[in-house]
Formats: sequence, structure tokens, C-alpha cells
Amino acid sequence: HTDMPVLVLGESGTGKELVAQAIHQGSGRSASPFVSQHCAAIPANLLESEFFGHVKGSFTGAHRDKKGLFELADGGTLFLDEIGDMPQDLQSKLLRALETKTFTPVGSSREVAVDFRLVCATHKNLYKQVVMKTFRSDLFFRISAFPIRIPALRDRSEDIEKLVYHLAQQLSLGLGSGTSFKVEKDALWLLKTFPWPGNIRQLRNVVECLIIRSGGKVITAQ
Repeated sequence: HTDMPVLVLGESGTGKELVAQAIHQGSGRSASPFVSQHCAAIPANLLESEFFGHVKGSFTGAHRDKKGLFELADGGTLFLDEIGDMPQDLQSKLLRALETKTFTPVGSSREVAVDFRLVCATHKNLYKQVVMKTFRSDLFFRISAFPIRIPALRDRSEDIEKLVYHLAQQLSLGLGSGTSFKVEKDALWLLKTFPWPGNIRQLRNVVECLIIRSGGKVITAQ
């Protein structure tokens, strides 16, 4: 087992978070929390509080103490999706937390010690962002020691048939339509040759639509 940071690279919809979850489940931290956060989904004025937590009264609306993502992930894995969207001032604080394994909640003077494994993901070219000086080079080298690149679905068409049936089995149970789902040869050819710009996320949505329209039975090319 290792606590080395992992950087998962791939287009949107390729399943980067599933890879991160698999890394966590296969690690010595699997019994501890897996904390996931999309870096672009937090309002800029709340970023520091979300990551490091805050103490009561530290700013307007801080009615109670709050634990941040770092503290919630203590002992487990912190997954930061789309880290390329993280503001630079927060990048420097993340780097310090990685190097010292400590952080200071907003409005507090007390340092908190944490122990977490960091897994990051992005669809962006972080090296290009480093060259353009929109992403810190020291943080980039810290998080990219072990990169995992997930190919786009159009580059792994041989997996589509298995994925279709796997997704169909999952979705059929949720829709109550049974597991007799079958894809005719011509329909499978169409699925394999489509470029899938939205990758597996798009494939999942299409399979769900096909199950509903076919009554969960046979998918034809039409």
C-alpha cells in the first residue's frame, strides 16, 4: 500500500471518480471516509471554508463550527475532481497542507493535524496551465507523481458491448424491467461506431432511454 498522490486524467464522463473510488477501496484506507469534491462547484467566497472549515463567528453566516473537507477525510481519501479549476490562492494552501499535514480553520489560530491520501482528477492539460502560470508548478509536480490516464470511449470501442450490458443490468433493476435486455447485431454496430463525445456518462443515459423505449427487452437498430 502507498499514500502517494494520484492524478486521474481523462475527458468528462470517462469515469474518473469511479477510478478514484477503486483506488480508495484497494488501499489500506478503505475502512475510512472517501470524501469527494468538485472544485468548480463551490462558490469562490466559500472555498477556504469548505476545504479547511471554520469556527463560529469567523464571518457573517458562520453560526457554528464547521469541519472542512480535509478534516472530514482524516484517515481516508480526499478526491478533488477538476482540480484544474482550483483558484491559485487555494492551490498554495493545498500544497502547504499536503507538505505539513496540517491546516488552520478559517477564523482560528489553532493548527489541525490531518492524515489523508489525495487523489485528484481533471480533464484539462495541467502542464499547459503551468506554462501559462494559471496552475502552480510545485503543486502540479506534487500531485502528478503517479498519473492514470483514462482513454475516451471512442478509443476503446471494444469495451462498449460489455459496458452496454453492464449498464443495462444496473439500470433494469432500478427501472423494474427485468434482466432480459438484448441488443441486436446492427444496433450494437451503431453503438460501437458512434463517437460518444460525452463518454460513458452519455452511454449510460442512452442505455437508460433504450431500456425504457424497448420495455427492457430487445434493442433494434431502429
